[in-house]
Amino acid sequence: MNNLLRGVNLYLIGMMGVGKTTVGRLLAQQLGYGFIDTDDVIVKAAGKSINEIFTTEGEAAFRQLESDVLGQVCAYTKLVIATGGGIILRQENWGYLRHGLIVWLDASVEILLNRLAEDDTRPLLQDSDPEGKLLSLLQQRQPLYSQADLHITITPSETPEQIATRILEAIPSVLKTQDSQSSEGRV
Repeated sequence: MNNLLRGVNLYLIGMMGVGKTTVGRLLAQQLGYGFIDTDDVIVKAAGKSINEIFTTEGEAAFRQLESDVLGQVCAYTKLVIATGGGIILRQENWGYLRHGLIVWLDASVEILLNRLAEDDTRPLLQDSDPEGKLLSLLQQRQPLYSQADLHITITPSETPEQIATRILEAIPSVLKTQDSQSSEGRV
């Protein structure tokens, strides 16, 4: 299992509440990789919560921190990296993400709402209509998420372990396409 990705990083993208951190930790264990959650790194680096960063410095400052962190972690190998839901909004971040294999964890708004119902740590959900806010974020981000190498649609009954297994089983098919694309250019 630990040679499946040949050292290439695995980036998990998707909406808040989709399970990137939980599934990411499981994948890291199974791959023999390290695990990084970009939000955790930002909180440690800034010395304050993401809510505080949004409140005191604004979303643009948070997005810049996010890009800086991503730029640093992509220099390493053998990592599973859970990213913030909005990391795909900045073009420069795609340059970093493309250093590895990008997996989009996709869940319906209903699943996300159920998971986030008790979570008050999400600054973008401090809204009078969280469902409407999630829907509009998802509509805005879907075309960007869809640029991932692998699209995993999550069902309500699936466990994080089942999702991790599905990702691991799907990786070889994606790697074959990447290998053939990269060798076509060399004549």
